[in-house]
Amino acid sequence: MSLPVADAPAIEVRGVNKWFGTNHANRDIDLAIARGTIHGIVGENGAGKSTTMNIVYGYLQPDTGEIRVGGRPLAVRSPRDAIAAGIGMVHQHFMLVDPFTVLENVLLGAEGGMTLAAGARRARDELARLEKDYALEVDLDAVVGDLPVGVQQRLEILKALFRGAEILILDEPTGVLTPQEVDHLFRILRALKAQGKTIVIITHKLREVMELTDTVTVMRRGEVVATKPTAETSREELASLMVGRSVVLRVEKPPAAAGRKVLEVEGLTVVDGQGVRRVKDATFDVRAGEIVGVAGVSGNGQTELMEALAGMRPIASGRVRVSGADLITPSRRPDARAVRQAGVAHVPEDRQRVGMVTSFTAYETLILGYEDDPAYTRGPLIDWSGVRMRCAKEMEAYDVRPPVPTLKSSKFSGGNQQKIILAREIERNPDVLLVGQPTRGVDIGAIEYIHRRLVQLRNDGKGILLVSVELDEILALSDRIIVMFDGMIVGEVPADQADERRIGLMMAGIAEAA
Repeated sequence: MSLPVADAPAIEVRGVNKWFGTNHANRDIDLAIARGTIHGIVGENGAGKSTTMNIVYGYLQPDTGEIRVGGRPLAVRSPRDAIAAGIGMVHQHFMLVDPFTVLENVLLGAEGGMTLAAGARRARDELARLEKDYALEVDLDAVVGDLPVGVQQRLEILKALFRGAEILILDEPTGVLTPQEVDHLFRILRALKAQGKTIVIITHKLREVMELTDTVTVMRRGEVVATKPTAETSREELASLMVGRSVVLRVEKPPAAAGRKVLEVEGLTVVDGQGVRRVKDATFDVRAGEIVGVAGVSGNGQTELMEALAGMRPIASGRVRVSGADLITPSRRPDARAVRQAGVAHVPEDRQRVGMVTSFTAYETLILGYEDDPAYTRGPLIDWSGVRMRCAKEMEAYDVRPPVPTLKSSKFSGGNQQKIILAREIERNPDVLLVGQPTRGVDIGAIEYIHRRLVQLRNDGKGILLVSVELDEILALSDRIIVMFDGMIVGEVPADQADERRIGLMMAGIAEAA
């Protein structure tokens, strides 16, 4: 690797364009990242952020343009070229081998000699130094599959530093972390910066951008629309730049007027196909006119809980009542139709695999699961003309873009797919709405709209059970918060008494059960 030019940016992207078929993902991207800084890149889903950094790291090749590292042109044909140039990348989904130990993962592809023993000895010494310098403590002999996600992320950073990274790119680094793990990560990144490393963070969490970065670049529709010193901007300005219009980031809602219990869950236990208890003796209720949030790091039983309540998965013990009537018991087979008929609507976590058939048109998706509803039928047949007309009205009401009922569901963006599913479930006028990850992968403008609709439904006297890994979302929308860890409900907190630290400790299992 040649020496960098004095005062040159750590990375420069000049005139980069990238097409995927007819999709112009990067449009004449010009970007300079100063050495020894933490630089944030924000933008809506599909804005071109990850594409740009995947080009820098060699996963993708630009159709036109140039990458410079330390002021010198660099042909980055593969990640190997990027690593050789001192660039490391930690991806949103970690590139680790679960059955291997920490040390084996670090050595993979960088064995350092003819025999593993010699390379392993040298690696242990170097890793001990890196762990001490950057507070990256990891048990080198631990099996990676047994480690918490926060520790796995530290391992990914260790891997990059072990390979000599001076520039570290992190793609959505806090998406699966508790607040305490986020704080630890930020301390690590600040320590790296203090040692002269350059950090690039791709994220959609504007509060974290404001807290951590020195400079922030905003991308929209494949273009760079602004680069600003973080101290000279605000969350509101960044949101507006991302969307191209003014965005209200605060969720405004009147105090809850909670009424009767519409959902009662008693001693619910769910066992998966391998005999593992995923939900353990869960007991809680949801009242009319309130939003109950379920907080927790992904994988702690929230998915299985929601699927059981929606009639998609059997329960091993316990019972579920809706409006006082028994609906789900261990002796009954899962029946999603019966759950819907009892007044429970469900917006699933995975909209594409569970919430829709992507090859269906928008109007077909709109009635999925409700084909027998009298509103959609004429005698024994579906009234397709009426369905298309109703779909057009609901697309207008929910601001679905483009408002074309005959368009395939796969052709809509994630945010607009989510709006179609919300329209389908909310317009059935349910007593209970189960909502899983309502804004996952959704643009900030659509997030604003979805939050407003959920609050409106709550104000109309409906009971909402909200599952989200976004703690900001849970804190903003919920009237009460229950926290899950390892399949158990470890605590319940009124929203006006909740804060990140308290909920974060519960999410990490450091709390007594309520």
